Amino acid sequence: MSLSIIGVGSMGGALLDGWMAAGWQSDDVRVVVRRDAQARELRDRHGIANVPIHEAAQSDLIVLAVKPDQFESICAALEPAPGAVVISVAAGVTVAQLESWLPEGTAVARVMPNTGSFVGQGMSGVVRGTHVSDEQLAAVTGLFDGVGATLVLPEEQFDALTAISGSGLAYVFYVAEAMIEAGVHEGLSREQSAQLVNQTFLGASTMLATSGKSATTLREEVTFPAGTTASALRRLDDHGVRAAFLDAVAAARAKAARMGNPSE
Repeated sequence: MSLSIIGVGSMGGALLDGWMAAGWQSDDVRVVVRRDAQARELRDRHGIANVPIHEAAQSDLIVLAVKPDQFESICAALEPAPGAVVISVAAGVTVAQLESWLPEGTAVARVMPNTGSFVGQGMSGVVRGTHVSDEQLAAVTGLFDGVGATLVLPEEQFDALTAISGSGLAYVFYVAEAMIEAGVHEGLSREQSAQLVNQTFLGASTMLATSGKSATTLREEVTFPAGTTASALRRLDDHGVRAAFLDAVAAARAKAARMGNPSE
């Protein structure tokens, strides 16, 4: 199995680092970058060759990590090898657009990873294109499982996925910021408060991922009647925090939908 990455910016670079850490061999990976300095850095760090786009098109998996406004011109220059899958990781570029810009019959997939991929704990949504076989879909999900986890879903649910997992890390960081600030207001140093909050989030996320219990069950298990946690949660409810999250996610989904339909 061979892999090409066209565009190695923030997301493309993070994915590349994650895939190399997951065991991809440098002989099986190629990149297409414009800057000589970046090409040298990637060669020195990973032993990966910078190749022309026609050579990148011969890989089994071709990841497009360029800006959305560059997609049409990049696709026009691509002539993927038989059996190759072209994978977009850009927001707002639909499967239909990819299929219309590429040679007829090209297998394409749309993937939305989040920045958890930077540390091998990403969440990637995958949309299967019209011409993708079961074996090709398994190759795509296997690729992104190497930097976290994947969920295959229909494209009409992609805006909701973007609002939950694409933007979701920012919501978590936002809550962490607020909790750290609250600790400072209660007399802790900022360093102490940050250590307490960061480790608390690590413990909570590990429990969510490994306990097999729902978030509701885990929350109930640490909320004793008339206790400190119950008092805090009641005040959060008084301030409409749950409703605010519902509204925030709806706003993010609506924005994602507009990005996918710029004429609207």
